[in-house]
Amino acid sequence: MTRKTTTTVVAITAAASMSAAAVPANSADTIPQDQSVRNVVLVHGAFADGSGWRGVYENLSRRGYRVTIVQNPLTSLADDVAATKRALERQDGPVILVGHSWGGTVITEAGVDTKVAGLVYVSALSPDAGETTAQQYEGFAPATEFVIETTKDGFGYVSPAKFKAGFAHDVGDADVALMRDAQVPINMSAFGTKLENAAWRTKPSWAVIATEDKAFDQAMLIHMAERIKAKITKVSASHALFMTQPKVIADTIDQAARAVSAKKR
Repeated sequence: MTRKTTTTVVAITAAASMSAAAVPANSADTIPQDQSVRNVVLVHGAFADGSGWRGVYENLSRRGYRVTIVQNPLTSLADDVAATKRALERQDGPVILVGHSWGGTVITEAGVDTKVAGLVYVSALSPDAGETTAQQYEGFAPATEFVIETTKDGFGYVSPAKFKAGFAHDVGDADVALMRDAQVPINMSAFGTKLENAAWRTKPSWAVIATEDKAFDQAMLIHMAERIKAKITKVSASHALFMTQPKVIADTIDQAARAVSAKKR
């Protein structure tokens, strides 16, 4: 993706979440000065880039959090984990690590970092150590409206014809068109890579599940969240909830940060 395209995506995704993001945080939302967890790292999923987090970024920033957004290359699990680790290295204290969709696999692997105090999965995958991402789909209904087209060199795109229905049915047509045409493909071999670590086994976890998500079977999302013993929040939204539900996601991240900070006292 070129610098010009990325800049455009940032501008349009801002508009998509403007109404929710524009509401100022009140004094009750502002984090206490003595709260130990004040850093948040956001990890996007496949077919997107970090600009979709803008609404969440702005909401959390107003509350006083230091927010960093990872730009995954989506070329392999190792490359995405490395990008996330670089972001974690730049943090000045404990972190809530957040992943959307494929980003859940990434934070599961990278989240064993000692700076990570808690994990938030946003309609996200959460394999165990020794498992692949692809294995998480076994035994669940196929996502018939979420169609991936694979290139000759093994990278996947969401089918343009199915993009709105499968990825972002609650996003306006103009914004969906840009998301569709600016999507970042993922190396499909990443889904077959076994994880070496499962951070959720040692870190407290939260999950936000979109009840109208067409990228995953609803039973699959619930199964994954329950397996990792995550505190679950459900919201009526598409797979693009990272854009359309910034306040719900920011509230969950804030809850995670406050809960972990309270235990450290």
